[in-house]
Amino acid sequence: MSLILGIETSCDETGLAVVKDGTTVLSNVVISQIDTHRAFGGVVPEIASRMHTEVIYQLTQRALEEAGLSATRGAAPVDAIAATFGPGLMGSLLVGLSFGRAAAAAWHIPFLPVHHIEGHLFSVFLGERRPEYPFLALVVSGGHTQIIRCRAPHQYQVLGTTRDDAVGECFDKVARLLNLPYPGGPSIQKAAAEGDDNAYSFPIGLSAKSTLDFSYSGLKTAVLYALREHPDAPVADVAASFQRAAVDALILKTAAALEETGIHRLVIAGGVAANRRLRESAAGLDAKLFLPDMAYCVDNGAMIAAAAASRLTHQCSLPPDIPAAATITLMDSAGN
Repeated sequence: MSLILGIETSCDETGLAVVKDGTTVLSNVVISQIDTHRAFGGVVPEIASRMHTEVIYQLTQRALEEAGLSATRGAAPVDAIAATFGPGLMGSLLVGLSFGRAAAAAWHIPFLPVHHIEGHLFSVFLGERRPEYPFLALVVSGGHTQIIRCRAPHQYQVLGTTRDDAVGECFDKVARLLNLPYPGGPSIQKAAAEGDDNAYSFPIGLSAKSTLDFSYSGLKTAVLYALREHPDAPVADVAASFQRAAVDALILKTAAALEETGIHRLVIAGGVAANRRLRESAAGLDAKLFLPDMAYCVDNGAMIAAAAASRLTHQCSLPPDIPAAATITLMDSAGN
């Protein structure tokens, strides 16, 4: 049996969790900073890192207590500690990395750095339905939109990525155009529920090109021009039409990747995986679909612990002294 304390502080959620054997979540505590950053229409990096610092110790205590564990002098409550090392906001990453390394050193246990995207991939292994390898993964979050071929544990090939805005960023920017609250994903989904998704014909970036890459800058600009031309346009109709185009782009490229690879197991993970339209549309693809529980769509420590446990099992842990990195590609089992 292995117990891993997972730490996630890559952006504006502070997540601490204890996971047993890589799949059983004993505790999962997340504090979101959304209410603080909403006033600015997006995440302020300096504020985010300071807020992580203010709560990480208390959340660690809470995660251990909820897991039925306690830290006693000279005895570690867990077998290892894992934390996100990148990508993300540099200041926020350093809070989790520094705290995790210090705690691991004090308890004389291993420290395991984890790539943020790999954490999202392993969020689906925390549920009752878990995919077999190989599978394709569509990772969609605030800063990432990628299609990844997962050949075997920790063997990855990025097949497609965004050339400009990630889909989550596009949701946030369009929400600001519509005077909807941050974060844009939930607010646009709520507004779209009352709208006509055929009211406007917004473009799908790179739809005519033989690439699995995404582009969302044109969609964002099209919404801007539509609002300038129709300043009294119903917000619900614009939101619904935008959401349809944004999701259709994801489905179009994912369907092409499934056909190109011949793989028919699909994981969708990341914050945007909580979007209702995306979940419903993905159900129509020619693939067996695996989705994380809603609690594990947002950034959380449990997914980091799950990824770390798998690397321990397959003896391919990353170097414990790997530096924090604001931008870094997904690493395979050899750390390449």
